[in-house]
Amino acid sequence: MYASDVKHPTPDLEKKLNQLYRLRTGSKIDLSFRPPYLNLLSAFGNPHLSLPPVIHVAGTNGKGSTIAILHAILKAEGYRVHAYTSPHLERFNERIVLAGQPIEDGPLESLIDEALMLNNNQDLTFFEITTAMAFAAFSRVPADICLIETGLGGRLDCTNVIKHPLATIITAIGYDHTEFLGETLSDIAAEKAGIIKPGGPCIIAAQSDAAKKAGVLDIFKAKATKAGAPLYSCDDDWIIEPFDDGGAQIMRFVYRGEDILLPMPNLEGSHQINNAGAALAVLKVIHADMPTTTHAKKTGLRIIKWQGRLQKLEQGTLTKALPRGWGLYLDGGHNESAGHALAHSVSRWCKNDPQPMHLILGMMTHKDPKLFITPLLPYLKSLSLISIDGEPQSHSPETLLDILKSNADDSDVETKAYQSIERALNVLAKNKEPGRIIIAGSLYLVGNVLRKNRT
Repeated sequence: MYASDVKHPTPDLEKKLNQLYRLRTGSKIDLSFRPPYLNLLSAFGNPHLSLPPVIHVAGTNGKGSTIAILHAILKAEGYRVHAYTSPHLERFNERIVLAGQPIEDGPLESLIDEALMLNNNQDLTFFEITTAMAFAAFSRVPADICLIETGLGGRLDCTNVIKHPLATIITAIGYDHTEFLGETLSDIAAEKAGIIKPGGPCIIAAQSDAAKKAGVLDIFKAKATKAGAPLYSCDDDWIIEPFDDGGAQIMRFVYRGEDILLPMPNLEGSHQINNAGAALAVLKVIHADMPTTTHAKKTGLRIIKWQGRLQKLEQGTLTKALPRGWGLYLDGGHNESAGHALAHSVSRWCKNDPQPMHLILGMMTHKDPKLFITPLLPYLKSLSLISIDGEPQSHSPETLLDILKSNADDSDVETKAYQSIERALNVLAKNKEPGRIIIAGSLYLVGNVLRKNRT
């Protein structure tokens, strides 16, 4: 976890979140079901064994968006939905959604107090103790379904103590967290495949050509066959594709001969159609247990909200400082696959509504900025480099400049380092013709920007 994880607008809660952070006395994160974590679950009464039906989601990119799409559709159908996602953007409360609403400060504080007491100062990671807290909260508040996102991996992720999920989803596989999950796409896929459980259906989202070439689909099939788990893969068992309905862009979803036209998800980014496809596929697979109507699907797709995914910033402190004609966008993408997805959306913008494109980049030190920006460089007029305020484990602007200067020089993109996002925006607004600015590179940066824009 990082310094940004424990920031909270309520001082008492921030102090208690810091207490959770300080429980981790070991120097290294390891992916395993460690005894202190299992002991805490036991002290809580093993809440993971008494949850509402669970849809468990793993993958490199698209987990949060897929859960947001599912949540919106299930809510439109009238179901009460729990959800566990990470990291949060502005407040820790976002991670634990109880029956459709983020946990309130009072219950969160009580839950932290209970966890600290039951844990009795055992050595726990922040993610371990907060996952146990989420399971405890989910077991106590009535709901119809739980949507649970893995952390780093799948096989040994601490969310994977769930034994009998209603269904699992594996989203797009790409390079991320290779120090924990393995250096190859096949290694990473094998870790993610660990969420597949005996008898539980698994939905495989659309995969990149590189992932297919690396054999990730064969890995998923082998794991599902061994577990006796029905597998539903994009292109083999269902398809999702854009559809031109007399000039109106909608999408076509086909599942086992049933063909349905639906609105595009209310999320920016051409890649979101693949996340929508995975969500729609799992709803088809679990229909006997949790039926959803076409009306709920259409309604849910239109009302999805998921911040920090090519999100256009509305009126606020940062946007007010920009002259008329500028558009300011946020994207939490931080790895190679996310860079390609963002570049695909940007290329469509450049084709359909050409405007100068500028990127403001801030990244954590364990991320590779070259892999992220390389697909974007052909579309950029400038690259502004910043650090993430209050986050010691982010690259300094000067370090990013050293890492990226040769890449930017090769593409003639003007590249400069700035000490603050406000300064970067000010210089762009003063010296460039109006266009689009994308702030990207980290979900922690996204949360930082959202807070600044509200002050």
